[in-house]
Amino acid sequence: MIRMVWLMVVVGLLGGYAFVFGLLRRINNWYYVWRVGKTKYPLPPGDLGWPFLGNMPSFLKAFNSDPDSFIHNLLSRYGRTGMYRTHLFGWPSIIVCSPETCRKVLTDVERLKLGYPASTMALVGKRSFHGISNAEHKRLRRLTTASMTGHDTLSTYVGLIEDISIKSLHELSSMDRPFEFLVEMRKFAFKVFTTIFFGFHDHDHVDLDMVDNLYTILNLGMKSMAINLPGFAFHRALKARKKLKRILEGVLERKRNNNKRKDEMMRRDLISVLMEVKDEEGRQLEDEDIVDLLVIFLLAGHESSAHGILWTIIYLTQHPVLFLTAKREQQEIINTRPSMQTGLDIKEIKRMTYLSKVIDEMLRRTTISFANFRQAKVNVNINGYTIPKDWKILVWNRGVHMDPETYPNPMEFDPSRWDNYHARAGSFLPFGLGSRLCPGGDLAKLEITIFLHHFLLNYKMERINPDCPVIYLPVPRPSDNCLAKIVKAT
Repeated sequence: MIRMVWLMVVVGLLGGYAFVFGLLRRINNWYYVWRVGKTKYPLPPGDLGWPFLGNMPSFLKAFNSDPDSFIHNLLSRYGRTGMYRTHLFGWPSIIVCSPETCRKVLTDVERLKLGYPASTMALVGKRSFHGISNAEHKRLRRLTTASMTGHDTLSTYVGLIEDISIKSLHELSSMDRPFEFLVEMRKFAFKVFTTIFFGFHDHDHVDLDMVDNLYTILNLGMKSMAINLPGFAFHRALKARKKLKRILEGVLERKRNNNKRKDEMMRRDLISVLMEVKDEEGRQLEDEDIVDLLVIFLLAGHESSAHGILWTIIYLTQHPVLFLTAKREQQEIINTRPSMQTGLDIKEIKRMTYLSKVIDEMLRRTTISFANFRQAKVNVNINGYTIPKDWKILVWNRGVHMDPETYPNPMEFDPSRWDNYHARAGSFLPFGLGSRLCPGGDLAKLEITIFLHHFLLNYKMERINPDCPVIYLPVPRPSDNCLAKIVKAT
């Protein structure tokens, strides 16, 4: 009798919990839909989760172990509509995950603006590409991207990147104990980018290990909750940004003093170029412009390059046949090189067609940035659905890259899928799309390519914990940061 009573109590509690749970979610959904008001077209299917929390609990649970389950759950519940309403990062949002819809969103600069989380906007700075108007963005992009893109510009960086790659690989192979490969790749990538940005002469004035550590803290706070209290990632990231700002301001001041001496060797770095460049009206960039641009360029540049190298080597190590195919291509590059040539040039890099497919497949399979963020300036109709004014739009890169209708067997690492493949606009988004396309994408791929060239020819990686779990936020990485040894190939 007592057991029956307890059973009834438990059933009653569970039923009450389910009722309250469902009621709260309905109330939250009704509240936001009511605020939108009457619209010509319906909202996309979906739900807005819990009051205050939204769908962040289910998002974080999915990204703890199986990030694709989040979008798969929406697909199974609401069908392949390509658009779903949700509530993430403190804001009612629309997820888009079909190539054509992603293209529409990323190229619509008139009705949509950047809409990154509050933590990201605070940390990148008011004058970075993330925090300015479209008109100002066009101006800054014209002034800055010429220093990071284009055949001629990239050619000037090949020797520098190659020298740092050779030295880094030699040092890593000389270590007598396992190390965290991702940490070492961050150091390598940071050395490359700071040399390009700061110049050789400023390395004596900047503690690069400390700066790299500050960037690690900054990155951890980029998509955290914007809670500025001790103990929270955002609070630590704000403090790190202040320190970085002071360091970069010091670099600018030294550059300004050095440039007065007209020393051309000290003016070849990118900071000096940014300090001197002028637009059509003769306006130069303010120091605040340059500092905020450097913060985001250095963060995005060294993070994407470090993780790109890490995951490409992991995938190739897991697939020995692919490793040998990539290695043979690099050996052919060396074998056909003119006898007087001593290092890589941009023409040889253009011939690395298989390695380029390997890198593209890594970018698809890993999806280093899971989403791009936009925000509606007005009510927007896309595909017969309304995106309400002020709602966020999350272009779900990972959902596109892991869609079996676009990429058959998406879990498989298969560079051959890029043979004679012409990607539809919006189906390959590692660096975004449209006018907000990441300006440093070509430089990051160049850095990855040169490092892999020398790794494939002369080294291999031995992981200590090859089956360790993957952490997916803020960027996918092995939980042990890929504890490994780099071994000289015999």
